[in-house]
Amino acid sequence: MKSYKIAIVDYEMCNLFSVSHACEFAGVQAIITRDPKTIMQSDGVILPGVGAFGDAMKNLKKHGLIQVVKDVVQSGKPFMGICLGLQLLFSGSEEFGDHEGLGIIPGIVKKFPESANGKRVKVPQIGWNRIKKQKDHAVLSDVPDGAFMYFVHSFYVEPEERESVLTSTEYEGLDYCSSIQKNNTIAFQFHPEKSAGIGLGIYTSWKNIIEKNNEGKQ
Repeated sequence: MKSYKIAIVDYEMCNLFSVSHACEFAGVQAIITRDPKTIMQSDGVILPGVGAFGDAMKNLKKHGLIQVVKDVVQSGKPFMGICLGLQLLFSGSEEFGDHEGLGIIPGIVKKFPESANGKRVKVPQIGWNRIKKQKDHAVLSDVPDGAFMYFVHSFYVEPEERESVLTSTEYEGLDYCSSIQKNNTIAFQFHPEKSAGIGLGIYTSWKNIIEKNNEGKQ
């Protein structure tokens, strides 16, 4: 059986090793890299991330990775974004000013409101929260509707294309997009690698997608 290689994009703002361990759990070889050739030759690519949107875009530019990420998505190769890696896919962000994103998913990154229903909103959201499936997809085949996932974030995405919303989550009265799927691109606001067995199962399901993607190439 072929051993599939996953490139985890390193742009100095990534939770690299927990993502790498999750890939190993799923039975795929993970390579932490910022080398464009290695990224493009992989069987799948993961863009993780923690921190500020503007700094992340600066680092992607510094390492010459903006076009590489766009080329991966355009190629049809399985692509996964996690947390900040989800937000960077969007057109732009309102985090500490206006910042241009990768523009792969039309929409904007917004901050949670300071208050809702007369109560102060706790920001960031840290901890476990439910996800509600908005459409069926193989990556969530073993995830029950309403499953708890682990979140750490102060900003959320607002896609222009509602059909790209894979799951939604309610926080402090706001129902927002907690994962997206468009063509070969899948991205999560929550951390599957920190979401116990159900979350780790997402990596296994994604590996199965990679296998199917490669069936016609062997």
